[in-house]
Amino acid sequence: MAMKRILLKLSGEALAGANKTGFDESVVTEVAKQVKCLVDEGFEIGIVIGGGNFWRGRSSKNIDRTKADQIGMLATVMNCIYTSEIFRSQGMMTAVLTPFEIPGITKQYSTDRANKYFDHNMVVFFGGGTGHPYFSTDTATVLRAIEIKADEILLAKSVDGVYDDDPKDNPEARKYKEVSIQEVIDKKLQVVDMTASIMVMENKMPMVVFGLNEKDSIVNAAHGRITGTIVTV
Repeated sequence: MAMKRILLKLSGEALAGANKTGFDESVVTEVAKQVKCLVDEGFEIGIVIGGGNFWRGRSSKNIDRTKADQIGMLATVMNCIYTSEIFRSQGMMTAVLTPFEIPGITKQYSTDRANKYFDHNMVVFFGGGTGHPYFSTDTATVLRAIEIKADEILLAKSVDGVYDDDPKDNPEARKYKEVSIQEVIDKKLQVVDMTASIMVMENKMPMVVFGLNEKDSIVNAAHGRITGTIVTV
């Protein structure tokens, strides 16, 4: 099998499981076991994690947007450190890279450093978003995927694919088996935010959206066995 490099995006909410906040260790351990299978097969895995299990700061009227986003960035760093440790407990080598160095905790991100870690069979966590306010972890996901020349982005969500309406509110919502990134943009389907969607389109970065909670969903998605939605470019 040719070497395949994947950027896996995990939503913070999905990692929180039924707890809705913090971590559900059994959920994170299950993710780790699946990623270990892929690493053992020769896949190179980079990971971005959202911060929604700790912080939804933009909903507050009392906090400046820049500060709210900075807290969100730090939430993603906490998620990366925790998840990285669970991965290590399952026998993987890991590294956490951030756009701003946190001495003694993380190393500063660069593509050279990420590639060096991939060469050593390490799972590389990209924390801290892009390092700038006003950019989401969606945008950070696509940016890092482009920079590390990932073959595709796997979006593991609490929802099992892309729908034409919110399935939580509309039981008649229809799930797409395949949808173009242009349609995602035109219909505002909220797969990833608009900035990230434009970057996906301009850089022709393939993307798959699936439910984290389905059995072996990460392994299946990596092997092209898709029960969710393929976003075409």
